[in-house]
Amino acid sequence: MSRHRGFTLIELLVVIAIIALLLAILMPALQRVKKQARGVVCQSNLKNWGTIWAMYTDDNNGKFPIRTDSSGRWIDVLFDYYFRDDKIRCCPVATKIAYPQYPPGASGTLVIGGDAQTSWGRLTETAGRPAGTWGSYGVNGWIYVCGPDVLYGKSKADFWGSPNVNRGAQIPLFMDCWFWCGWPEHTDTPPNYDGERMAPDSDSMNRFCINRHENAINCIFLDYSIRRVGLKELWALRWNRSYNIAGVWTQAGGVRAEDWPEWMRGFKDY
Repeated sequence: MSRHRGFTLIELLVVIAIIALLLAILMPALQRVKKQARGVVCQSNLKNWGTIWAMYTDDNNGKFPIRTDSSGRWIDVLFDYYFRDDKIRCCPVATKIAYPQYPPGASGTLVIGGDAQTSWGRLTETAGRPAGTWGSYGVNGWIYVCGPDVLYGKSKADFWGSPNVNRGAQIPLFMDCWFWCGWPEHTDTPPNYDGERMAPDSDSMNRFCINRHENAINCIFLDYSIRRVGLKELWALRWNRSYNIAGVWTQAGGVRAEDWPEWMRGFKDY
């Protein structure tokens, strides 16, 4: 009569230990793959947004929207181009909406703004703005055509107005953002921590300086190219016509490691 030998307790513990070790080795790799996949989806979203912006400018004599203090926001004037596809509104890292109920009962940048893991919105319906708009991407406010009034006191000469400009691959158009727009200047200071919300339109680089893609964000440029942008690199891009790409927050401008907030010091320098 044959006898079947079972596993001993020690053998079972060894097998369990091996499985646990393999999981410990594989999990970081799986997490990296997951993050990379989210980055790919985000860039795919931005590719679709590039098509939307190109369609709008083609329909409007090669010009971006005319922006005034109270009208011309992209979320309003581009609505007919993007409202049919909710999937492209948010980076897969930031699908949670800051104020998900509608009507929100709240307004203002600091209330309805998101962060690295949260999209902005939902917005109140004003001045033609569609009810409940939300998203996790924002526009470089300097791309607009400046309206007849002086927009927020900014110089008309600094606006791009059209995608048909030289070195468009260095000019941000649309990207990861905790708000729907921003007006960066080369003197803007970096946020003291990831997700810090500064006063409206003050130091607005903080709206794009969010750690959404491993020390970077995704961005589409005026030539409709798309790439990953390091957070410190944001200060080295051409945001407006008089922007100094060798400003105080760049290596060319003499920034030191200790000048950056602690959470950014280990990021790649530019």
